Amino acid sequence: MYVMTIDQRGSTGDIDRVPGLLKGLSALSTAGRFERSVGDEVQGVVERADEVVEIALHALRSGRWYVGIGVGEVDLPLPASPREGSGPAFVAARAAVDRAKGAAAHVPLAVVAGRDRRRAHAANAAADGANGSQAARACANAEAVLRLIGRLVQDRTAAQWKVVDVLRSVRHDTHGTHGSQKIAAQKLGITEQSVSRAVLRSGWQEEWAARPAAELLLTLAHDSIEGEK
Repeated sequence: MYVMTIDQRGSTGDIDRVPGLLKGLSALSTAGRFERSVGDEVQGVVERADEVVEIALHALRSGRWYVGIGVGEVDLPLPASPREGSGPAFVAARAAVDRAKGAAAHVPLAVVAGRDRRRAHAANAAADGANGSQAARACANAEAVLRLIGRLVQDRTAAQWKVVDVLRSVRHDTHGTHGSQKIAAQKLGITEQSVSRAVLRSGWQEEWAARPAAELLLTLAHDSIEGEK
């Protein structure tokens, strides 16, 4: 399982943005349910790595959120509300969002492996070593890739996002990329060359080429933790 804790940046001097985030997240996961946990923070449990990537990048897009991802076990059965959940992945998600706050000058996202209490001391000692555990390395690698993609997402201009959002809807509707830039240009009333420039400068193709790597590393981290049982 993956537990995600997402906390609003600069909330003391800003409006409450949790309702808007929850509305956006409701359409991004087939099974995960997100709720306000405390203050300007939301939390949810997600089963699929691809949905974790989608949710993380959605939150990073606005630059208004810290994103923490905890990977590992949760206590079953899951309660009706994520606020009542427990288990190593919940603990890891808390540690991850706290660490993400330390990366606020860069891309505020962190991925932390969760382990049960019986293995916690040994696992922490291994993580402090030169190589760390396989799960810790996979989490670190997933974090690095997600931060790279997150940088592309955060640096896009409003004009580039306008093109990217239309391209995403075209890809979804047509189930492919063939002719998508031409269709997007028609929808936006601009030239294909303008769409092509926006795609190039936004890093849109690089983002979608790298997403599977982030998903694979999150899955590897999860499977490594399962293998440590």
